[in-house]
Amino acid sequence: MSTSAISGKLGVFDSGLGGLLIARAVRDELPDLDMFYMGDTLHLPYGNRSDHAIYEYTRQCMDFMFEQGCQLIVMACNTASAAALQRLQQTYLANAWPGRNIIGVVVPTLEVAIECGYKKLGLIGTNYIIKSNIFAEELTKLSPDIEIIQKATPLLVPLIENDGGQWTKSVLEHYLAGMQEQGMECLILGCTHYPALKSQIRDVLGDDFPLISQDEIIPKKLIQYLNNNQEYADNINKNRKIEFFVSDLTDNYKQAALRIYGEHINITQTEFHG
Repeated sequence: MSTSAISGKLGVFDSGLGGLLIARAVRDELPDLDMFYMGDTLHLPYGNRSDHAIYEYTRQCMDFMFEQGCQLIVMACNTASAAALQRLQQTYLANAWPGRNIIGVVVPTLEVAIECGYKKLGLIGTNYIIKSNIFAEELTKLSPDIEIIQKATPLLVPLIENDGGQWTKSVLEHYLAGMQEQGMECLILGCTHYPALKSQIRDVLGDDFPLISQDEIIPKKLIQYLNNNQEYADNINKNRKIEFFVSDLTDNYKQAALRIYGEHINITQTEFHG
């Protein structure tokens, strides 16, 4: 494939719409950058798919995003990061898109928790993320003396995407009670959707309980990355443009996007044949 860019953009990818929270946070922190959001809504939820399927769907989306001029892509999707990121970084990029890059969210999230000095971390995530053990494996590489308590919280994403706020607190109380009893010192929100629940989580855990939330972490880590990798910073245009694409578009997705992003956005459906 050609490595020439239509125009230089920062990409943000998610399997659905939760990554809009990350995109909004990046936009607030780096408003000048041209951005391109891609949500693979045709194939969500990724957590119900095989690793092979997740890789193939993600790779096709990366191709589309690079073809649209993305120089650097933030893989906001924790599930895709667990199932596909390493393979994409190690083989796909060099063969298909030399000079471009894809960065994930799992390691930066853990780095912040480690920097804060916590010794017993809590993690909530989708069934796939907890089963994959990706956070625990990466934590072992970074700081093996730190313990992590993991809890699958599969009901949270459907509640967020379907405006189920009236049930959220009781579901959170059910999920979080046992984790507090095990002595967690902070809680990692291991899904791009979960920053939408920060206030409800604090209602359960207490206003002062430390939360490690990717919408707060990723923009700052991205700035560090761009400062350390000037070639990407130089190749991303600064015209304050942002585009939103999904692989399947319904009225429900439009309504969810408005709730998640916080303002009306124009979303285009791609011709996606994965």
